[in-house]
Amino acid sequence: MARKIVITSGKGGVGKTTVAACVSAQLAKRGQRVVLCDADFGLNNVDVVTGVENLVTYDVVDVIEGRCRAKQALVRHPDFGNLYVLTSSHSAPERYVSPQSLKLVLDSLAPQFDFVIIDCPAGIDEGFHRAVASADEAIVVATPQVSSLRDADKVITLLKSYRLAELSLVVNKVRGDLLLTGESLSPQEIEELLKIPVLGVLPEEYSIYGGDFTDLHPAFKTLANNLLTDKRKLYDPTRKYTGIFGNLRRILKRNL
Repeated sequence: MARKIVITSGKGGVGKTTVAACVSAQLAKRGQRVVLCDADFGLNNVDVVTGVENLVTYDVVDVIEGRCRAKQALVRHPDFGNLYVLTSSHSAPERYVSPQSLKLVLDSLAPQFDFVIIDCPAGIDEGFHRAVASADEAIVVATPQVSSLRDADKVITLLKSYRLAELSLVVNKVRGDLLLTGESLSPQEIEELLKIPVLGVLPEEYSIYGGDFTDLHPAFKTLANNLLTDKRKLYDPTRKYTGIFGNLRRILKRNL
């Protein structure tokens, strides 16, 4: 039976969809059968991030309204054979989708997969509750900025009311140069502030947000490993800023 994990955040722009897509791909690379479900019915773009937008025939609304079976709506990724994408409301973006109907679709797929990763819309409105109601675990994505952490704290409070089996945090867009100088909160400080465990740390690098989706950053391998084991090893974003060349890189970055 699949672990159903919702990837959520308090605000947009923190990289939630990128995290959901890349950790799904990394799990698939490690032999796990994964469904990546786009539960954002307003600003859905998981298919674009994963590069399968031209392969979509059916979406989750087609499944709910009986035009196809759940497995027919899955798009198998051409580069990650164990990764299947379930898109949202391309055919009927104005349709209302209830939490119960989405949950029924994902529950029907769960026995055939190892993970169901649910990309949740940002914020705490109806779309948030619809996505979370389908999950057993949640990962909150936040950045070290105060506004992001404040919103993440509100989301965490709401998630605790769902009594999920696991609730953890991914700290995204971490600048290693600022960590070394103490100008940014560390993942450990953020963990203490939000009072949930940090599952992963992702650096602020172009290769994560602007690179090729199939060329996964090593930080996602560490994150996927933490999901598969009881380990909590965190990627170190300061490594590239240590030593002679690292100091030079740090100086150049600050002057940009």
